[in-house]
Amino acid sequence: MTVTQRRGRKIMMTPGELDEFLTSQRTCRVATVSGTGAPHVSTLWFAWDGSSMWLYSVVRSKRWTDLRRDPRVAIVVDTGEEYDELRGVELSGAVEFVGESPRTGDLCAELDVPETLFARKNFRLEEMPHDGRHAWIRLTPEKIVSWDFRKLGGPAAQGA
Repeated sequence: MTVTQRRGRKIMMTPGELDEFLTSQRTCRVATVSGTGAPHVSTLWFAWDGSSMWLYSVVRSKRWTDLRRDPRVAIVVDTGEEYDELRGVELSGAVEFVGESPRTGDLCAELDVPETLFARKNFRLEEMPHDGRHAWIRLTPEKIVSWDFRKLGGPAAQGA
């Protein structure tokens, strides 16, 4: 993973801030390339393991079909309402499909960590429930861009 950011170094998240942010947030927006070349954006819950983003996607979705055809993706996780509260991360690269499709719970050591993280974060469970409709997609980002406008010193940064 490379964290390259020429502009905005002042507002870029540190590696620790980036991990804390991606670990604490639940929702991301996933941009794929459709068969016509047009972008398609959808929303998903995710898990971050410190180096990869894990998406649990319905296998009969436009997103899944798009990624099977073209694995390039851009994912945004962001938060904040006022300008000086805005924080976010954009991750991009090519995804990989991990485990069975659809996922029914067969043993797969590579999924132990992401399934535990995902189940705890999103379902407050210790074990991942499987419905036979979803499967795992992993993005180990080639590029990460982040921003934290609170670092600019506006009212939100000052506790106002």
